[in-house]
Amino acid sequence: MIYRRAVQREFAQTALVVFVALFSILMTTQLIRLLGQAAGGRVAPEAVMALLGFGALGYLPVLLSLTLFVSVLMTLSRMYRDSEMVVWFSSGLSLRDWVGPVLRFAVPILASILALSMFLAPWAQSKSNEFRQRMDQRDDLSKVSPGVFRESSSGERIFFVEGVSGAQTGNGQVKNVFINSVQHGRLGVMAAANGHVEQAPNGDRFVVLENGHRYEGMPGTPEYRVMAFERYALRTETREARGLSESPRGLSLQRLLNEPTPINQGELLWRIGVPVSATVLALLAIPLSFVNPRAGRANNLIFAVLAFMIYSNLISLSQAWVARGKLPFELGVWVVHLAMLLILLLLFWRRLSLFSWGRLWR
Repeated sequence: MIYRRAVQREFAQTALVVFVALFSILMTTQLIRLLGQAAGGRVAPEAVMALLGFGALGYLPVLLSLTLFVSVLMTLSRMYRDSEMVVWFSSGLSLRDWVGPVLRFAVPILASILALSMFLAPWAQSKSNEFRQRMDQRDDLSKVSPGVFRESSSGERIFFVEGVSGAQTGNGQVKNVFINSVQHGRLGVMAAANGHVEQAPNGDRFVVLENGHRYEGMPGTPEYRVMAFERYALRTETREARGLSESPRGLSLQRLLNEPTPINQGELLWRIGVPVSATVLALLAIPLSFVNPRAGRANNLIFAVLAFMIYSNLISLSQAWVARGKLPFELGVWVVHLAMLLILLLLFWRRLSLFSWGRLWR
């Protein structure tokens, strides 16, 4: 009993270290990607942290599954290297007796994976899609970043503003404005030192430039004209509000069950497959953890990583086939897990057979 409690504690400590390392790598890569999109204007800067949080919830099921697999594998491999498994086998216990301690450690993590894959991850995905589309429907002035050239939604204007303050309130101030526009085939360039934002009674928003100049002409011809103005109003363009496009990843479990289309069935297969695969991988780590202390230590780790990648890719492949109608849902939902379960039993039988023959030889 004391030995098993010590093993459970080592499982938990290893899982914590592995999860922190994997989560840090995930958050760093996601943050770099979102910051690149924000710099390119595809994502609003104020939306980076919200999207980062939603993305983290979406990746947590796979991350916890990998954490469970690696923590069990690393703990048992260390016990092989330090010859603690010799004590385990010498006390009359076999490799099958590790199933209980591993499952007891895995049950809380598997429950978290099930809740995340079925409920929390789809909710985060739907909120992320909703947030992105709402940010895309903002008007042009709301997308302007100080010191950055920004193209309007229609592609007919290019804005450059040195400073913006209070643009969201409807009466913001802009400084050192440059606007390049095309109207009726004529190219116009406007420059003003100051301006402000006004909102009409019907809800339209205008950028009002003050004390500036407009240069207008036909491209390719020497004809142009210069106009000075005290006040020049430009209506900011707003994308039409559209219904939020729904993706299967953001649908609730009830929607997937009530609307059994091939795409929805493929998504349901993936959600079921994540906790099931985590269970199989946790048990698969028991025979894969065998390490010969006199041989290389990396062989089993390489094989374990390949097993995880192949398992994950097979689930994704079956999901794609079900979504395209090439594979029935009733077959695709269990065929990959059954194949991996047979491999698991084969590995257990091989390890137990080798151990039995070795004991008989001695």
